[in-house]
Amino acid sequence: MDRRPVSGGNAASWLGGANRLSPWRQATVVVAGLGASGFAAADGLLDLGARVVVLDASESATNREKATVLEMLDASVRLGPGVTDTLPPDVDLVVTSPGWLPSSPLLRQAALRGIPIWGEVELAWRMSQPDREVPWLAVTGTNGKTTTVGMVESMLTAAGLTTAAVGNVGRPIVEAVLDDVAYDVLAVELSSFQLHWTNSLSLHSAAVLNLAPDHLEWYADPAGWPPGASGAMAAYAADKARIYERVRHSCVYNVADPATEEMVVEADVVEGARAIGFTTGIPGPSMLGVVDDLLVDRAFIAQRRDSAVELAKVSDVKPAAPHNIENALAAAALVRSFGVPPQAVAEGLRRLQLGDHRIQTIAERAGVRYIDDSKATNPHAAAASLRAFDSVVWIAGGQAKGTSFDDLVRDYAPRLRGVALLGVDRLVIAEALARHAPHLPTFVVDSGEDGAMAAAVEWASTLAEAGDVVLLAPGCASKDMYRDYAARGDAFAAAVAALDRQR
Repeated sequence: MDRRPVSGGNAASWLGGANRLSPWRQATVVVAGLGASGFAAADGLLDLGARVVVLDASESATNREKATVLEMLDASVRLGPGVTDTLPPDVDLVVTSPGWLPSSPLLRQAALRGIPIWGEVELAWRMSQPDREVPWLAVTGTNGKTTTVGMVESMLTAAGLTTAAVGNVGRPIVEAVLDDVAYDVLAVELSSFQLHWTNSLSLHSAAVLNLAPDHLEWYADPAGWPPGASGAMAAYAADKARIYERVRHSCVYNVADPATEEMVVEADVVEGARAIGFTTGIPGPSMLGVVDDLLVDRAFIAQRRDSAVELAKVSDVKPAAPHNIENALAAAALVRSFGVPPQAVAEGLRRLQLGDHRIQTIAERAGVRYIDDSKATNPHAAAASLRAFDSVVWIAGGQAKGTSFDDLVRDYAPRLRGVALLGVDRLVIAEALARHAPHLPTFVVDSGEDGAMAAAVEWASTLAEAGDVVLLAPGCASKDMYRDYAARGDAFAAAVAALDRQR
């Protein structure tokens, strides 16, 4: 029989400094959302002995199956429309899924009642203290997070360390904390949504790869949360900057992106933590960079004032696009901060197998390359793709998420031979083209049906000449037309394959 207290309110005195050894049997915790992170959080809290109430508006078959498992472990699970509208009484803590808006009724009620709100990341960090702590090497940024974390994991593995890629990529961190595996270090991807709900992380080292407008619809919420934020972009940047707070060893920043360095300057770090820059140019002291065709380190060597150590060749980075070299340098800085030897950096890069839809060559026909970068889901990521090629027929569009394409079009119009647009916010890009590159041939696909991608690819193929690239780098999210960015990339590949059948 479950003899834990039925009502909450007993945990307020210790929750501020809570860790795995705290008296969790006194606590009633609401878990908001039953996705991967929500399920992991509920499971972890039950393992600690807390009373857990899980709320999710979806009654999908997957959620019902998860609910059955959690109920067998003594959780209370409520599914269906309206269940997330009201926060139950006598709650000590709310653990939220990362996508929930802070102004959603449940979280707003918790804030007004003074109930702490954590994300699964914060919970995982607390659960690892004080006796299961494993160092985290963490990455955030607008673009390149998943690739960089994959590089970190590969380099750590090449060094013989036991690790896993967790967080916004792969498994929830709570699952790793509960593992029987004795990890030496974790490679952690953190989104701005996840960082928003953290308050005690003290990472070994952390990197912000870049900062550009994205997810502004989340931060521009009409309820005006968080209080005091001067605009959506400021709130987004502030959440990214949280990753540097209380860093113990190294804060890794992008020399080409002053906003990331400013975050380091403003961060309250553990005394002795260092600022480490990365650049695709020649590095100064306390930086990693590129000399000739080599990635080099002038940060983690004794003679950094007048020398550097070779880490890898540029050709070890695949693809060797400028932004991916930046990713490799950031990953190298993180693992070097943990003592990984130079040879493991090179070996990790050579071993790495990137996922599909990241500057992936799909085909080459009549001297034209067809490149799938469907993972470029915001203008900054699309700009990084365009920067890698000299002459491009660009396929773009989807859900713009409140972002602007003016700077991208202004900067990269000289590289464009033409542009095909599709998706719900196609006119946002079309209007930027009309303002800044009215001379460019533009094809707007008005249909939202399956044939839209095929029409865009067919038009692009007729415009492209030998030496050109037809580039899918949408600069937008995909769910207006596709299940996810991978399905969009698959549609592009299918449309390219169909060209040979048509001719």
